[in-house]
Amino acid sequence: MNAASQTVTQDWWCHGAGALRGTLRVPGDKSITQRALILSALAAGTSEIEGALDAQDCRSTAAALSALGARIEYSNGRVLVSGGSLQAPSNPLDLGNSGTGMRLLAGLLAGQPFRATLTGDASLRRRPMRRVAEPLGQMGATVETTDGHAPVTVSGGSLHAIDYTMPVPSAQVKSAILIAALHARGTTRVRESVASRDHTERMLPALGCVPQIASGVVSLRGPVRLSPARLHVPGDFSSAAFFVVAASIVPGSAVEIGPVYGCTR
Repeated sequence: MNAASQTVTQDWWCHGAGALRGTLRVPGDKSITQRALILSALAAGTSEIEGALDAQDCRSTAAALSALGARIEYSNGRVLVSGGSLQAPSNPLDLGNSGTGMRLLAGLLAGQPFRATLTGDASLRRRPMRRVAEPLGQMGATVETTDGHAPVTVSGGSLHAIDYTMPVPSAQVKSAILIAALHARGTTRVRESVASRDHTERMLPALGCVPQIASGVVSLRGPVRLSPARLHVPGDFSSAAFFVVAASIVPGSAVEIGPVYGCTR
């Protein structure tokens, strides 16, 4: 870079383009989108998801659910999911690079009366899966890993409740257990010494299942048959952070980021 271009760059950085003003909507949250897809596939009927993130990880999860028999349609910014009756896939389910999809689908498969294999790209196949395989195995599923990693083969069936203390905080592992608990007899309890993200337990009531939450313990009594719902995925805060920071450091800025969505039946 020559001296002239350095001067221009420094002048632009110092003076900027003025205050930021306006209203914007950021893309939907990826983790919440994937939970909405998975829980809707378990619900008997057609659910409508608004604000879903249309990204590769979410598409990989949707493709896996389609291979399991759910009908998923993307239409006019919405996703329609018709589920409730899943079937054994004819091929391994490829989750690409989606760790959330793989771990949560392991929980879903634990309660199904068939055998299925979860795999992914080279990066995903290096991620640990024993931490989700162990509690699902305690519930009665047979979960075979490849040296603690994917490919992971789950043989589901009759599950029973467990009282499980999380060795390390993990929203994905907690969610896998709760999803499996929908098909388990009795009350499953997941105990956390440090709270992890609670997207799953917040979403479940919209589909007719109300977990009990108190003092670091999430309790879910099964089996539970989920009902279809209208689910609204909130915007991803990490995407919003760029605009929040910019507006906070440029004097006179006023930026509104929204809307904030919730879930309804």
